[in-house]
Amino acid sequence: MAVYTDISVPEADALLQSLGLGPVQAMQGCKGGIENTNYFVNTLRKGQVHEYVLTVFERLSFEQLPFYLRLMKHLADKGIPLPRPHADSQGELVFNLKNKPAAVVDKLHGSSELSPSGEHCAQVGDMLARMHLAGLDFELRQPNLRGLSWWRETVPVVLPYLLPQQAQLLKDELTFQIALADSADYRGLPRGPIHADLFRDNVMFVRGANGPALSGFFDFYFAGVDTFVFDLAVCLNDWCTHADTRASEPELAERFVSAYEAVRPLTAAEHRLLPAMLRAGAFRFWLSRLWDQHLPRQASLLKAHDPTPFERLLRQRVQQDGNHPAMNTPRPRAMGLA
Repeated sequence: MAVYTDISVPEADALLQSLGLGPVQAMQGCKGGIENTNYFVNTLRKGQVHEYVLTVFERLSFEQLPFYLRLMKHLADKGIPLPRPHADSQGELVFNLKNKPAAVVDKLHGSSELSPSGEHCAQVGDMLARMHLAGLDFELRQPNLRGLSWWRETVPVVLPYLLPQQAQLLKDELTFQIALADSADYRGLPRGPIHADLFRDNVMFVRGANGPALSGFFDFYFAGVDTFVFDLAVCLNDWCTHADTRASEPELAERFVSAYEAVRPLTAAEHRLLPAMLRAGAFRFWLSRLWDQHLPRQASLLKAHDPTPFERLLRQRVQQDGNHPAMNTPRPRAMGLA
């Protein structure tokens, strides 16, 4: 969450009051993340303080946003804990602030767990599976905008900034993923709306007498229709690896996958392709962080993520998978979580 577009208190107040949520009592820009402008906003209604997040979208368009916001409402209606979007009297969820699309959602309680335990991983795995099932009957369709098409477009843009070894790894992995996407196993994978960015800083927990309790998923603005196993792989690459070295932590991965499969068992093809999807997840985030590092945008508050950990992770995942980067499809093997 960065601040690219400065929004004044009167501007925020006008929007939130039009939604029946105001008046604004306090407002603060958010420093984390890099995609959108975000403000924490407190309002006062009937003597009580209510907390919201006001987001101004810097890359997504007015036409794209209904997918994300209506998906969030659909999942919230199915019992998935997340920031519920607020609509106006006509049912609209997307608004105009300074000629950019904006939305207002509830602020989640709790905090992110940046050093997760097995219990944290199990709760996220369980809820991820529930989210996948809850989204199966969502009617809107939009592809994962950071999927294969974006990879094809973006790799040539970042290659001039890389060392030869890095450039070769990026090109080899793109070749591998293109071939994988054309395989029969891949085309038959279960799919539907996925979060696609469910890192540990996009999940909240509250602390209770019985230990941590998951209070919600947030930041759905990379969501799209893609394979469920890719979503799982993105999570395993973050939740079940060391934050700095990206070394795998197999015990955490086992807790995560076991909890997921207790709700939605993986198919045989998902088991076979999970190692390749772990590579895909590492590749996607290395590429996006390279893009943000070498082609940055201006922002009032901005801290770009270091791409190095995901380069390191991709090398590890390729080595663990045991396939040459240019092979057409990965061979059947164990889940590759070690």
